[in-house]
Amino acid sequence: MSDILFIKTSSLGDVIHQMPALTEARRRRADSRFSWVVEEAFAPLVRLHPGVDHVVEIAQRRWRSTALMPSTWTEVGRFVRALRGRDYDEIVDTQGLFFKSGMIARLAPGRRHGYDADSIRDPAASWCYDVRHNVGRDLHAIARNRLLTGLALGYAPEGAIDFGLDRGKLAAPAANSYGVLLHATARPEKEWPEASWIALGRQLEGRGTTVVLPWGSATEHARSDRIAAALTGAQVPQKQPLDRMAQLIAGASFVIGVDTGLLHLAAALGVPLVAIFVGSVPGLTGPMGQGPIAVVGGKGQVPEVADVLAALARVQA
Repeated sequence: MSDILFIKTSSLGDVIHQMPALTEARRRRADSRFSWVVEEAFAPLVRLHPGVDHVVEIAQRRWRSTALMPSTWTEVGRFVRALRGRDYDEIVDTQGLFFKSGMIARLAPGRRHGYDADSIRDPAASWCYDVRHNVGRDLHAIARNRLLTGLALGYAPEGAIDFGLDRGKLAAPAANSYGVLLHATARPEKEWPEASWIALGRQLEGRGTTVVLPWGSATEHARSDRIAAALTGAQVPQKQPLDRMAQLIAGASFVIGVDTGLLHLAAALGVPLVAIFVGSVPGLTGPMGQGPIAVVGGKGQVPEVADVLAALARVQA
């Protein structure tokens, strides 16, 4: 049995975009053991993938803010020991960033694969690999991950995208149907106006739909509360780990959201989805999946509520 290590630490959308590559690798290399280095916040989601044998958690985000604390260096040492506790036959870094992933690849024992200098925006990362592969930068992130993984493991990617997640098994029982509105994003230029979310929520409630407004930070929580206060029966759930959030999204009748990680999780689960793009280009990182998906707006284009409702009608048809 060969041991294969994937390095894709963050962010949420990037982690989800790596899942089809893992699904295919598991199918093509069924006799292999697969490990994955990922940020601690995303580990619960990665563990839902049936192709993952072992998760190596890292806390780079937290460590940056506590770098002077002795406990942080204790954790770093524990991570390094866990990483180096196994000899890997192949190490595949699909992140392609020198400090974020390339140095992790250098620490791990095994043959290291990654992008060549022409294939990534951080060419220095290519110095960390034993084998460098050329992968088009104009491809969707999912295609890039699949292609690099195939080149590293000796096969050509083929077939439909499979994220390895089963919506039917994940969906939690719900008394009433509900729709999830994903208004939160880490980048302000990707936000859809708060007034538009309120207007959309009122339209949905008028149709008898319960609106659920998840959040991840204090700022996002406050925004969820403001939107809910302007509606009549909207729900603002408690902050949840990603495995529980996957259950919430899997049970939804539909999801409407801006370009954020949870939007890609909805696409991966095959939930009927409307993606609102305002400050980014959907061609390279837009949602992909087996369920019905509609994209409205685009970089520099702010869609109207009517556009979103029309798109929702299409994915629910």
